[in-house]
Amino acid sequence: MGFSVNLEGRTALVTGGSKGLGAFFAERLAQSGARVAVAARNKAECEAVCARIREAGGEAIPLAIDVTRAASVDAAVAEGVETFGRLDILVANAGVTATTPLLDLEEEAWDRILDTNLKGAFLVGRAAARAMASAKTGGTIVTVASILGERIAGQVSAYCASKAGLIQLTRSMALEWARHGIRANALCPGYVETDLNRDFFESEAGKALIRRIPYRRLAKLEDVAGPLLFLCSDASSYMTGSTLEVDGGHLVSSL
Repeated sequence: MGFSVNLEGRTALVTGGSKGLGAFFAERLAQSGARVAVAARNKAECEAVCARIREAGGEAIPLAIDVTRAASVDAAVAEGVETFGRLDILVANAGVTATTPLLDLEEEAWDRILDTNLKGAFLVGRAAARAMASAKTGGTIVTVASILGERIAGQVSAYCASKAGLIQLTRSMALEWARHGIRANALCPGYVETDLNRDFFESEAGKALIRRIPYRRLAKLEDVAGPLLFLCSDASSYMTGSTLEVDGGHLVSSL
């Protein structure tokens, strides 16, 4: 199972939790003892993740959320707090992208990416922090950024801009909410192998990208689990405003 921590008695909310990294994070948090609210637009898909968590002996609820709408975010956070009685951990994972040359990028696509990746993290972070501050329990917020918030790749300009903004937003959260006992850190994965990208990385272009990673391989989901659990737990109790890169050395590769 790799790195593990004890999160018993704690409640976590994971946005973008219906699939991919978000679903994996929700299940790993539950395996570590946390009660988990799995939140995404599609509540039925969230329920499927919750069913797997319950089958493994964990406790989870599905929440429908549109992270780009404050009313939806506030209602989902309130439902999670009402159900579990508290909120200790937020994993702001919801994100989208598009691969389009900047000259051809439409305003609608730009807005969709920035609204989801950056505005969405602001809205859900604010709602979670308000709940934590009101309860005087403190808590921890982990935003899922990317190494593309620190370096550039072609044809994903809106995604890069959103993740760079997310890193700075996380630092602002850390600065302003420390007085409430709330920590905020950014997790920055590199390229992670998933069912959605496996075919690309088996292509010549994908193999060429992998060769630029010093470790010469993609991250597996489990490679990201340890850093996430570390940031969610008391093992990182004196860390806030930090960025934690999990990229096999990609950021330090030669230009």
